[in-house]
Amino acid sequence: MDFTAELEARGLIHDTTDRTQFAARLNSGPIGVYVGFDPTADSLHVGHLLGQVGLRRFQKNGHRVFPLAGGATGMVGDPSGRSEERNLLTRDELEHNVRSISQQLEGILDFSGSNPATMVNNADWTVQMPLLDFLRDIGKHVSVPQMLGKDSVKSRLSAESGLSFTEFSYMLLQANDFRHLHAKHNVELQMGGSDQWGNITAGIDLIRRTAGAAAFGLTWPLLTKSDGTKFGKTAAGAVWLDPERTSPYQFRQFWLQTDDADVRDRLLRFSLRTLDEIEALLQQHDAAPHEREAQKALAYEMTAMVHGDPAAVAADAAASVLFG
Repeated sequence: MDFTAELEARGLIHDTTDRTQFAARLNSGPIGVYVGFDPTADSLHVGHLLGQVGLRRFQKNGHRVFPLAGGATGMVGDPSGRSEERNLLTRDELEHNVRSISQQLEGILDFSGSNPATMVNNADWTVQMPLLDFLRDIGKHVSVPQMLGKDSVKSRLSAESGLSFTEFSYMLLQANDFRHLHAKHNVELQMGGSDQWGNITAGIDLIRRTAGAAAFGLTWPLLTKSDGTKFGKTAAGAVWLDPERTSPYQFRQFWLQTDDADVRDRLLRFSLRTLDEIEALLQQHDAAPHEREAQKALAYEMTAMVHGDPAAVAADAAASVLFG
């Protein structure tokens, strides 16, 4: 099974650019790939993990990965999937958040060895760019009808709160990120949740118009639970990656409480186990679902991935003391 087929089997493809060309490019050799993470808080949460694990999966398959901290785009706020405008953060708040989420990104990816990840911050190439240069060199390549046709824009224009010019410009900024990373690091692929498709394709079009080159996009389906509710939320709020916000024990319990109807999907999308290993684990689970072996394995793997093996062992031990 090639890598594209594996991504498909794991339920990790919602949209891609031309599937045949995309698969051929992945199979032809290492590709540069990036995922952006805006610093809207001083911690990422479990909703961001698909992006992090996705980069790790690509890295394990020999591709070059670029996690991007949105020090510039975070100053604007992405309207995708939002019913109203975000509260704008101060520059000091953003810089603090960028430092915090960068540490979390560094925890999951390998930044040493023969194929190290490269951390980038879009403030490095955006903040110093004069507005007139941006409008002349970037804006002229993107038409207003093209931007208005994106779902993230259309949904907000029809909402009561409307869409500010600040948010409207977000698509251009993200498109320029892709253009810059393509020019400087030969990044050919951007990934994100399905709500990012409009922003991703804007970047692909910008690369084609400015460099005459092909680029690729991949989105994964937005996660929901089997009952239709949003993944990553509990009665207490978001499940954070910062241990000061969500303890490793609480983090472990979140995954352990995965419903039987959802555990196959969660293992396929989040686990770095092979497909055969996941199938064997699910067979074991199906033989004795009350033992919750699949949930226990998922909870340990995710806790170890985010917080380290010692924290995962300690969380398991704490659960054993409390529940036997």
